[in-house]
Amino acid sequence: MKAVVITSPGGPEVLQVQEVENPRIADGEVLIKVAATALNRADTLQRQGKHPPPAGASPYPGLECSGTVEAVGKGVSRWKIGDQVCALLSGGGYAEKVAVPAGQVLPIPEGISLVDAASFPEVACTVWSTVYMMCNLASGETFLVHGGSSGIGTFAIQLAKHRGVRVFVTAGGEEKLAVCKDLGADVCINYKTEDFVARVKEETGGKGVDVILDSIGASYFQRNLESLNMDGRLFLLGFQTGAVTQVNLASIFAKRIKVQGAGLRSRTPENKATIVSEVEKNVWPAIAAGKVKPVIFKSFPFSDAAEAHRLMESSHHIGKILLIP
Repeated sequence: MKAVVITSPGGPEVLQVQEVENPRIADGEVLIKVAATALNRADTLQRQGKHPPPAGASPYPGLECSGTVEAVGKGVSRWKIGDQVCALLSGGGYAEKVAVPAGQVLPIPEGISLVDAASFPEVACTVWSTVYMMCNLASGETFLVHGGSSGIGTFAIQLAKHRGVRVFVTAGGEEKLAVCKDLGADVCINYKTEDFVARVKEETGGKGVDVILDSIGASYFQRNLESLNMDGRLFLLGFQTGAVTQVNLASIFAKRIKVQGAGLRSRTPENKATIVSEVEKNVWPAIAAGKVKPVIFKSFPFSDAAEAHRLMESSHHIGKILLIP
């Protein structure tokens, strides 16, 4: 099969399409012929040598895909050859075929095309596991998502609005903020020209928001604490501005703030299967009802994987970027 291979750690130019061995499926796994995969920031870190795949995972990038079941291993009862599915992966999406534990496979959401479905597994599992399973965001609460125009952000806005939450976002530029507003964001803050702490305080009568989802890291940490309500929850998804910062612990103490962080890729297959099951039960109906829609900026063929990575690293996109074999 063909796969996009990281020939050595480095810039986008190290991504090359090569002929590689087909994956072998183990007991309890499904072999998917890939229709599309979607880019995630973790892919660019893996390319740079900063985010190696977990032990036993495919060496090729790609944390989600959609496609058709081509084979099933022993013990797999739900899926059969020919099923159209999407899946959460530990790696290997940038290839024509990928083996994945059956518990990480999802049906294509009703009303969504096979290719577009590749945009959902990683963001849906990330947002549901962090914002809802761990931070317990509830109807009537307030929620701030940094990077509202990203793949995570565009999904998180729609799901939170569907669930009766007041949504705040930060994004850089009026075009990105306009998209966030169209998706349902209530308060849209241009981080390039506004102080998000002051705006959050102004919009909440000085209280702050209940939950913050942040992938910016060091430069936002103290300001996030200042933006939270009593019993507020801060969830750290990434560290785009670094992982080391100074913090005044008093605000955590005074407001009973809970700070959490977790990645998805390093979780056990059993843990991922639990999240995937919860996503199918709680998120897929919202997609089928048209309340959460795919936001896809651009699709590239595998041969243009380097160009797709350049686009992601430029942050000029809105929503998801797809790769097609």
